[in-house]
Amino acid sequence: MSALARWFHKESYAVAGYDKTPSPLTDELIAEGIEISFEDHSETIPQSFLTDKSKVMVVWTPAVPKESRLLCFFQEEQFDLKKRSEILGMLTENHYSIAVAGTHGKTTTSSLIAHIFKASGRSMVAFLGGITQNYQTNLVLNQQKGEPVMVVEADEFDRSFLRLNPNESVITSVDADHLDIYGDEDHLLDGFKEFIKKLKKKGRLYIQQNAAQKLGSEALPSKRLTIYGLRSEGVHADNIQARPGSFVFDFISPKVIIKGLELFIPGFHNVENALVAISIALSNDIEPDQIREALSTFKGVKRRFEIHVNEGGKIFIDDYAHHPEEIRAFLSSVRAMFPTKHLTVVFQPHLFTRTRDFAPQFSESLSLADEVILLEIYPARELPIPGVNSSMLLDGIQSQAKQVIEKTALMELLKARDPELLVTIGAGDIDRLVPDIAAWTRSRTNLNEA
Repeated sequence: MSALARWFHKESYAVAGYDKTPSPLTDELIAEGIEISFEDHSETIPQSFLTDKSKVMVVWTPAVPKESRLLCFFQEEQFDLKKRSEILGMLTENHYSIAVAGTHGKTTTSSLIAHIFKASGRSMVAFLGGITQNYQTNLVLNQQKGEPVMVVEADEFDRSFLRLNPNESVITSVDADHLDIYGDEDHLLDGFKEFIKKLKKKGRLYIQQNAAQKLGSEALPSKRLTIYGLRSEGVHADNIQARPGSFVFDFISPKVIIKGLELFIPGFHNVENALVAISIALSNDIEPDQIREALSTFKGVKRRFEIHVNEGGKIFIDDYAHHPEEIRAFLSSVRAMFPTKHLTVVFQPHLFTRTRDFAPQFSESLSLADEVILLEIYPARELPIPGVNSSMLLDGIQSQAKQVIEKTALMELLKARDPELLVTIGAGDIDRLVPDIAAWTRSRTNLNEA
């Protein structure tokens, strides 16, 4: 949503918006000249937007509760309401577009594609779902001669991605998620099959190997298809080396081999994300040397394997993972990078429905840690569900130590434990704790060095 707000603002439209709570992101939008309110009622709408509603377009996300007073006001007053996905569809319709979908991995993958294009001097614009570390924004622009390539993150939530008609599509994963929307995994897979059909004529599909197997060959195009994965028979990686702070690998495809690439956003899953980004860059005639340079300068996305501290024997990493498979991939990579360290995980579950639907899987993936500290569930758009809470995960977690605590008690517990390898995980408001945890961890490295 904020990427769209930034784009309209840069195009000289008057922009105002609402968010539930202030954050560093809303602070940045306000500093850029966008009016933001944190009160859910119509009195906060700037008067200039009410004088002639025929000149006003209201863009909303399904993440906003249906009972929102602002949303109800706009509906009752018959403003022109459009979902975020509709606007993306409108903006990309007349441009060459690359849409990145998947239940996880899409933000990093779309950000890496955008970075390679920008670093290689291509005309482009990218609407991303996270803040890139290189550009400190989720709207990435490189205005050069010629029509820009548009890179968009295609969200499966609420079937939003079916509004797009891309020239190139990526599917990074199709693990069961958003069952509150789809009902079951089969209907989620049907959604991705429909997304594939949205490709423009002569469009190309890039799909991760496991996702391809789940969807079945009959759902995939017979031509202009690239299947990728760490061990895929098509595009794959070889000679993968996990180093503290980076992964080194060779890119292997039927036509091109690029050896000794180094990616400074760690994780086996990020190597896989890089494979498809490289494939798309090559198909758009970006040279291997340009790709190598862009890969080496990519700093990643905020809250995606973000290493805040790695010094003086103390390590602190933060990640947005909120699905069991994301947690498994993240913790497996942390283990590979720091195999001898005692791993402490702080996890804040996101959504009551997701916690209920995947409780055994959450417990299993969290068991990769030596110690697990659970915060209570972040509800987001949902109301509580009786009997659904973080404690329901404890019995299935096989870690040596495990407990549920209040968010306000976390810092005191960490000070008592003094973990050597600490990670925070979750898509709720756990990110608000990260600066204090990072500062405290950094202070412990100073003590160790002294």
